[in-house]
Amino acid sequence: MNLAEVNARLVSRFGPDAEGWLAEVPGLGAKLASRWGFVLGEMFDSGASSVVLRCRWPDGTPAVLKLSLDRELVARQEAMLRIFAPSRRVPAVLAADADAGAMVLEEVLPGTIAEDLPRESLPQRWGELLTALHAVPAPEEWPWDLRGRFDEAFARIGGRLSEPAIGARIGQADWQRSIQRCESLLDTQSKRVLLHGDLHLGNVLDGGPERGLIAIDPKACVGDPCFDAVDYVVAGAGHEGVEARCHQVATACGLDGDRLYAWSRVIAPMFAIAHLTHGGPAQAIDELLALAR
Repeated sequence: MNLAEVNARLVSRFGPDAEGWLAEVPGLGAKLASRWGFVLGEMFDSGASSVVLRCRWPDGTPAVLKLSLDRELVARQEAMLRIFAPSRRVPAVLAADADAGAMVLEEVLPGTIAEDLPRESLPQRWGELLTALHAVPAPEEWPWDLRGRFDEAFARIGGRLSEPAIGARIGQADWQRSIQRCESLLDTQSKRVLLHGDLHLGNVLDGGPERGLIAIDPKACVGDPCFDAVDYVVAGAGHEGVEARCHQVATACGLDGDRLYAWSRVIAPMFAIAHLTHGGPAQAIDELLALAR
């Protein structure tokens, strides 16, 4: 694991305080290992808001220690994972300390990300995952819904239209069209379920033949079941195409294909911005921009 890259991601997310926090991670990890009795291993798979280290639970269970400067994020994810636990489609929480911003989860094995799994079998497996997750009832007065999720996303990502490389390809008219489409879909939700809320191909791992696909890092909210399939559908841009993948996924997941396609047009410009930022394939960018118009 390249610590300089981890440090850069954390500083970008949290500011200069992240450097001091990262320096304290080894000591915090050792302290928690002593407290909970696990054996600490190497760092791996750390993201923009957390550091993840392999460990082995006292009973021998392969596990991961997740640490974050954002303590509220860890506490929220712990609550969401426990809510989805009856589905057996999320990692089990073995221990957590919200004050320390720490959580120990079972390690998902073999753990291959969905993006690297055989493409032909993935729609059916995704459908099984959604069926299991969406069968979990939403707690009463759950504070997060899909409308709030989009309010935040449009505000955060929309600010990037001022960047020359983004604004040259995606205009304010495209962005406002996406917002209007989203509002129309939100206003016509006839069925609302507890969503994972961030179910893209990098947040789904292979849990083996007994468990099936396992979802990690939930941002649980209540809303249209199509939303948990739309990132997977839009990732078809530049491959078999969004429309073709939409048909496959809607059929496999038992979703309304027209609504799923409409959701894909909502988030297409967001995917285009990500591709423009990271040098994504031109064919995918062109398809996404066409969807946004």
